[in-house]
Amino acid sequence: MLSISMAKAQDTIALKDSAKHNAAMVAATDTVKVKKHIPRKATIRSAIIPGWGQIYNKKAWKVPIVYTAIGIPVGTFFYNKSWYQKTSEAAKMLGSEPPDTANYMNRVDPELYVFFTTPNSLGALLNYRNEFRRNMDYSILIALVMWGLNIVDATVDAHLRDFDVSEDISMKVKPAFINNTMTPGISVVFTLGKHPSRYAKSLY
Repeated sequence: MLSISMAKAQDTIALKDSAKHNAAMVAATDTVKVKKHIPRKATIRSAIIPGWGQIYNKKAWKVPIVYTAIGIPVGTFFYNKSWYQKTSEAAKMLGSEPPDTANYMNRVDPELYVFFTTPNSLGALLNYRNEFRRNMDYSILIALVMWGLNIVDATVDAHLRDFDVSEDISMKVKPAFINNTMTPGISVVFTLGKHPSRYAKSLY
């Protein structure tokens, strides 16, 4: 009898310990908050710093692509800006009255010497300068477009992150009535993962 009582006591203690353990596990699970992926955060972060949204989406491998896409037009902008300033200075020299060509070889880029050695070349030099100005504008436009695409990419990736891509795809066809009007029809149910999509079509 004593051994039976001890065994029952041990079983009771074991059950209590198990219940406490299970309760602790449930409590721990309840306290763990599932971190929800918010597309709006990806959008805002990419708008502030290119590539930040991609990192938030766990797509850090896209960051070099983002910076290359934006960096090329930015680099092109500064290249054209440099030459715009050089050609503008040269145009001022040739456009002054009389032309300020004294010691021009030490004052302008060697590639612009031809405008100083060719008579009446101010018009050609101004056209050359305007090309750099246009290229600056194009570079800014392309950089802004690339920045925008970086935001779009981060936003789309964030929305698709939790998209159900299950291979469980099925279709069911069954009789139905349209909009409670007792009009006979058929109900077509497409199932993509856990999200069914319904479409009803009249038979008449």
